[in-house]
Amino acid sequence: MNITFDELRKLKHSLPTGSINRIADQLNVKNQTVRNVFGAKKTVDGQLVGWHLDPGPNGGIFNLESEAVAVVQAARKILQETETSYV
Repeated sequence: MNITFDELRKLKHSLPTGSINRIADQLNVKNQTVRNVFGAKKTVDGQLVGWHLDPGPNGGIFNLESEAVAVVQAARKILQETETSYV
């Protein structure tokens, strides 16, 4: 899955409070791991997960792999539930 950095950040910032915890619990990963999917780079409490950034417009293109795709899909599902559009 490919997504721009700007889209990824907009998605994160559109999530309701508590969504990072909810996604982490749902996917059985650490909160920091979810934050890392959204562009953070801390590895103390979580691990960097499947993404690769290619330079480009809108902050570059993130190529997301399986676990990172699951985080983005969970975030989009939360937005659908709350009827919040991030686009």
